[in-house]
Amino acid sequence: MNIQFFNFWYFLFIFLSAGGFAGLYFLLRRKSQRTVKAVLISLMAFALILHFMKGLFPPYSLDYERHLRDSWFINICGANIALFPFMLISKNKYVKDYMFYIGVISGLLAVCYPIDPILKPDQSAEVIDILRFYLHHNLLWYVPMLMVLLKIHTLDYRRIWATPVIFLLVMLFIMLNQVFQSELGYIGLRGEDIHAIPYVNNSLIWGPDGNFSKLLDWACPDFFKTIPVGPHQGEAKYWPWFWLIVPCFIIVTPICFLMSMIFDHQHFKKDLHTLQENLRKK
Repeated sequence: MNIQFFNFWYFLFIFLSAGGFAGLYFLLRRKSQRTVKAVLISLMAFALILHFMKGLFPPYSLDYERHLRDSWFINICGANIALFPFMLISKNKYVKDYMFYIGVISGLLAVCYPIDPILKPDQSAEVIDILRFYLHHNLLWYVPMLMVLLKIHTLDYRRIWATPVIFLLVMLFIMLNQVFQSELGYIGLRGEDIHAIPYVNNSLIWGPDGNFSKLLDWACPDFFKTIPVGPHQGEAKYWPWFWLIVPCFIIVTPICFLMSMIFDHQHFKKDLHTLQENLRKK
């Protein structure tokens, strides 16, 4: 097995991912809401358990330091694996909206852009971890999508404003995970070089780390790209977490709105019609 962009294995895993979703949908579509919810909660609980079990097989079983480091919730998908079971049992509609929008985006993006498996130097030696990767990221979009399709949760475009807020709070959760890792010795402590970060994860908290993520840069105010005070005043450096605030609202909000229109377009049309009628009366 050698997964590369657009080769046989790449499309096979996409096909299997789509097939797994279809299978779950047809299995659950005629079940009671109580049964559906129990199955979805069980799937997310299994994903959380699997997150900690990855230390049992390569590469983590062969690298204890990496296992300790990566068992924390240090990227957006890992954080969602940790939080989704609790969001799912919550009665809060805003966190369930977050589950749908960010879960579907992050899960599908990982499956269609599986950079972690592709960059493995020896994929044949880490087959189990590759399967874990696909299972984890598929569950991130399976569960929220089924939650909406099977009427466990109903989207409302009026609540979209909360998704970027929750997303940023989750980013804070991720950053705290990495700060604790550093302070407790799981990753190296920061040295005298203010620009040297011991371990940069791919959740972009510390700034863009690739060509794709640099698309966010245009929406970040210059103020959040410069050290404001101290001996390094004026030097270029992204403010941790803060640099994401404006790009998050500018980019995430319209994407969530477009996604909501698939399920809530009639509600939007009704509100738009009401607004037009009120404007005419005035």
